[in-house]
This record gives sequence, structure tokens and C-alpha cells, in this order.
Amino acid sequence: MEKQHISTNGDIHTTREELHFRRLDFRGFRRSDGLFEIEARLTDRKPHDFRPPSGERMIGAGEAIHDHHLRVVFDTDMVIRQMHASMHSYPYAQCPQGGDVLQAMVGARIGAGWSQEVRRRLPPGETCTHLREMLLPLATAAIQAMHTQRAPVVATDAGGRPLKIDSCYAYGASRELVRQLWPDFHEPSAAP
Repeated sequence: MEKQHISTNGDIHTTREELHFRRLDFRGFRRSDGLFEIEARLTDRKPHDFRPPSGERMIGAGEAIHDHHLRVVFDTDMVIRQMHASMHSYPYAQCPQGGDVLQAMVGARIGAGWSQEVRRRLPPGETCTHLREMLLPLATAAIQAMHTQRAPVVATDAGGRPLKIDSCYAYGASRELVRQLWPDFHEPSAAP
């Protein structure tokens, strides 16, 4: 079991012990048939032996508790055409069936309202929690992958204000980026 020493202010040392490790990876691809894919993988490991609450089996230190994969195929309009889920490691015998309902996402459009659409189409008790939660950041990965593949479209509200404004720190209404891109909507900071 690895312990790390961390200096917090130069002379006080705190130790910490790793209890859990989760990795979430996304990769975007353009396919030869004109469609696009996002591959997602979630892994959970513990640095010590772990027995799930069911007591079905012991998972050794460093072994994957969860090793789940998603492959989402979508078109240039960001509409999902295919969903593929697989589980290589899981704690309970019933887990692999938790990916079957993901087919309900076929036909959904990645974009505004995505989180609500995932919740609507994939009820919690009918879906593997980990596969379901992977879908939320998967949308951002898909949008990032498509950034250079699509003509830029600036979505706006009814008043013509770009929806990108105030979507993150860099696009804050008082920031330089907004002043450069949309000067009519720039709001100078009130701070001196």
C-alpha cells in the first residue's frame, strides 16, 4: 500500500493513503463510412483486496472492479446511430445486462438537453450506473471531436445573444474572449 508525503506549507507533512483509483478515457474517431465514434472506458481499482457487499468474490488489490467500455456512433448532426457497451470486469453477476437498455439512446441528439435526455431514456434501476454516468461527459468529448469537422454554428437565444457566453470562465461575459468575438454582448467587469 503506497503512502505519499505531501508538504502543505513547507514544514508540515501530511501523509495520505490511496483508497480508490478511477480512470475515465474518451477518444474520438472519424470513420471511413462518414460517421463518427467516441470510445469511452471507465476503470475502477483499489490498492487493497476488495469484497463487494454481495460477498460473491474477492477482487485482488490492483485488479479492475469495473472495466466498462462504450462505443457511440453518430452522424454529422450529432444523432446517435449505434450504441455498443461491454463490460470486461464487474463486481456482480447481473452487471453485464445493465448495458442492454443503452439502445434507447439510438436516435438521441448529442447537444443541448443531453443530460435530461439521458435521464429520461435510461431509468437508474434499468441501467448500469457507470455506463449511464459515462454518457454525460461523453457528449463533451463528441463535441470536442467534431469541432474541426463541422462548420461553426453559433447558437443564440431569442435576443441573438450567443449561448456560449457565460458557459465557462473563458467565455464569461466580462472576459476578453467575449469582447473579441461578440463585442455587442461584452459586459465590462464592475471591479476596479
